[in-house]
This record gives sequence, structure tokens and C-alpha cells, in this order.
Amino acid sequence: HSVETIKCVMILDENLPLGLLANTAAILGMTLGKLVPEAVGEDVNDASGMRHRGIVEVPVPILRADRERIRDIRKTLYEPEYAGVTVADFSDVAQKCHVYEDYIQAIAEVGEGELHYYGIGLCGTKKLINKLTGSMPLLR
Repeated sequence: HSVETIKCVMILDENLPLGLLANTAAILGMTLGKLVPEAVGEDVNDASGMRHRGIVEVPVPILRADRERIRDIRKTLYEPEYAGVTVADFSDVAQKCHVYEDYIQAIAEVGEGELHYYGIGLCGTKKLINKLTGSMPLLR
């Protein structure tokens, strides 16, 4: 996909405290940046000649939903129609682990239905992302 045809959004649990919201957005952003590198522009120079790393070329609205709505959307994303959508999620299980190996072990012991998603990040065609999230409010 080109940056003209893709859309990226994050959907965060509106009931999380501010620190967890910020942490969730940061983690999802890093993961989406790895998974969809074409969404990040080239490095640039300012007028002083100082270098600045590329930032996203597409807006990334931060949407809000309750835990059940996030779970429903995450479940929908497993359907074949959404196979082309890049998905990153961050859950309570992940947040409690401070070492990645602990996360690998912990997530293997928890069923998907037991996870509390703090947020999900999505990148895909504008049509599919809008179909899933078009009516959702911004996190403010």
C-alpha cells in the first residue's frame, strides 16, 4: 500500500489512567512503525542543518472505546476479510511483564478471551479501517 491509500489508527481503552494510555500508545506506535515502515518518512534537516528522524507520513488518530468494544474489534480482525490489516495489540498480560521472555511465557498460558486489551493499533486500506472505526470518537 502507498501512504495515499493506507490509514492507521489506535483505539485505546478510555478507562485507563493517563500514564497507561500514554504507555499503550507509545508501544503500539513503535510496533506499527516496525510492521509498516513505509508509513514513516525519510529523515530531514532543519534550517540549521541538524538532522531529524522521519515521522509518520499519515495521520494516526487516537480513538477511544471501552474494553468490550476493543475486544469486539480485535475479534473481527481475525476474520478473513481483514487479513490485509496490520494489527498490533497491547494487553494487561503484556503490561505486567518487564522482561520479554516473561511475556512470551505468560501469553502462552492465557486464552485470547481472557485478555484485557489496553489498546490496538491498525493499519490497512482506508476502506477497511473506516468500516471498523469510522464512527468512533477521538480520545480527548
